[in-house]
Amino acid sequence: MTEKNAKILKRINEYAEVHLADIDPQKTPVSFQLETLKPIMQEIADEEKMSLEDMFILYMDLASEAGVIAEKQLQEDLGENPQTFADIANFVN
Repeated sequence: MTEKNAKILKRINEYAEVHLADIDPQKTPVSFQLETLKPIMQEIADEEKMSLEDMFILYMDLASEAGVIAEKQLQEDLGENPQTFADIANFVN
């Protein structure tokens, strides 16, 4: 992820933390979440001289990439193969 893209993702995530703070992302439709993020995405799209649609695509790509990175880090932190739930719980504590 480039530094520029990391900054874009950070801006959108900070906006989301404020405007989507009271929702359960597992129970809230993605369409509602994206609609809520539309103002910040439009602002960034205008700054970057790109369409809102391209910004949505970029955001989804960046969020996916960040998720993969976070999952990889978690797996590294837990070790190769935690054997049981207790192994994972012990790591957290």
